[in-house]
Amino acid sequence: MEQFGENLETMPRVPLADEHVACLRELGTERTYEKGAMVAEAGETMDRFVYVLDGEIEVVDPFSGERLMDSSLGPTQFMGEIAFLNAGSHTLPMRAAKDTRTLEVPREDMLDLMSRIPELSDHVLSVFAARRRKQFEGNNSAIKLIGADQDAAVQSVERFLSRNRVPFQSLDLDGDDDEALEACRLVEHRPAVILGQDRVIDDPSPRKMAQYLGLDLDVCRETVYDLLIVGAGPAGVAAAVYAGSEGLKALVVEDTAIGGQAGTSSRIENYMGFPTGISGADLVYRGQIQAMKFGTRFAMPRQVCGLVRREDGTFCADLDDGDQVCAKTVLVATGVQYRRLPLDRLAEFESRGIFYAATEMEARFCKNTEAVVIGGGNSAGQAAMFLSRNAHHVHIVVRGDSLAESMSKYLTDRLVADPAITIHYRTEASALHGDDHLEGVTLSGPDGDEQIDTRALFIMIGAAPNTQWLSDLAQTDERGFVVTGSDAGRSSPYETSADGIFAVGDVRAGSVKRVASAVGEGSVVVSRIWNYIDALSRKQPAG
Repeated sequence: MEQFGENLETMPRVPLADEHVACLRELGTERTYEKGAMVAEAGETMDRFVYVLDGEIEVVDPFSGERLMDSSLGPTQFMGEIAFLNAGSHTLPMRAAKDTRTLEVPREDMLDLMSRIPELSDHVLSVFAARRRKQFEGNNSAIKLIGADQDAAVQSVERFLSRNRVPFQSLDLDGDDDEALEACRLVEHRPAVILGQDRVIDDPSPRKMAQYLGLDLDVCRETVYDLLIVGAGPAGVAAAVYAGSEGLKALVVEDTAIGGQAGTSSRIENYMGFPTGISGADLVYRGQIQAMKFGTRFAMPRQVCGLVRREDGTFCADLDDGDQVCAKTVLVATGVQYRRLPLDRLAEFESRGIFYAATEMEARFCKNTEAVVIGGGNSAGQAAMFLSRNAHHVHIVVRGDSLAESMSKYLTDRLVADPAITIHYRTEASALHGDDHLEGVTLSGPDGDEQIDTRALFIMIGAAPNTQWLSDLAQTDERGFVVTGSDAGRSSPYETSADGIFAVGDVRAGSVKRVASAVGEGSVVVSRIWNYIDALSRKQPAG
């Protein structure tokens, strides 16, 4: 299956072209660092592009203070990874291994230069992506999670970091290696999040981690964006790419993680251009990087709680914690969420054995147990295939007597043929069992009740739109999906009943619930949004 970013170990080391270095000299300044001096600390904002002229910069183990890896940065190489595009934070400290001289360019100037020189941009992005992949897969980071398997708060942080491709380490409270023992001693053998050598995060949450990483929104109340995109699934991120490339000042607000519901899919095989398949998270992550390259900003995890329209026509969105952002137009791309089952103790077991996504993080909780997947759509089928690599056995629970209407045939054929998977037709989950963690689920079917001992239940049923925040500014149907096009009295299929509000993807009434369709809608709608903003500017008096 295709992954984003080349393998850093096998990438050819290609220095920047002389003419590109000359451009850096016009924008940057030289700095010198004595041996042992810190060039960047973990948690420090990536506010400058650092190019090495002479000397050597090494990666530092944030916990021991020693050199972390054999490789280092020498002359003609540069620091940084993908977080540079969004003014994110360093997740690993960097230090001068010998007397070092650098050429440093302010971040905004570097991004402008990259936008003007595609060859330079391609080179830098390729290296940045490869580094992020190596850090993520190698768990190299100053962020350390303790006891995610036992604590819902730590697990929510892990889910946020994992789905946003942020590198971190995850340690078991019962681990017996030196690193785990030292970490557990520091947090007094309780679940926790550690930053660097000794900073313990009290009441850990995705929001606190986003603030540390620079992913949260530094709200500027005077800024009026051209476009506010609510939701960062395939539709929202596609719109973000095209909005940025068209020169619109756009902001994407996402309440969970990049990818939306598609981001929970472990493998998408029917999206054109990826014959070996790609995970939903990787697919949308590529789009996010493209969008950031064009200047689109992302803020997460932030939730839009309400929307108002000022007298001048500008939309202002109220965010959680009392912040507000304003824009000339709004794109509703919030997608849908899996519905919750009406089961006793459901909330109690969520994140303690009940999950709504099937990524690498959730899959590791399936080891040494059977897994139960409730749902008959493609996402449920892909989850079952993926989880069967870790679980003893996977049970798929569907209410109907066939998968033909809800699942692609190629996927159904694989499930039926796999001996590690059992499909239970005309069956429902009727009861949950366990003390402080899920231990079993009762299935009620044609042959009566059956209890399956499991510590991993995945619920992937139905689709509930997230549109309450629209505050009745745009028309929705009886199920909450946004009405667009001719049904809303509009000529464009993505215009809502309200001027300046558009909708794309799964949240739009009558849309085709497929990733390719969502990407297409997000791409196409931007031209209409651009026309609307252009018309607004021509109506406004000069000066």
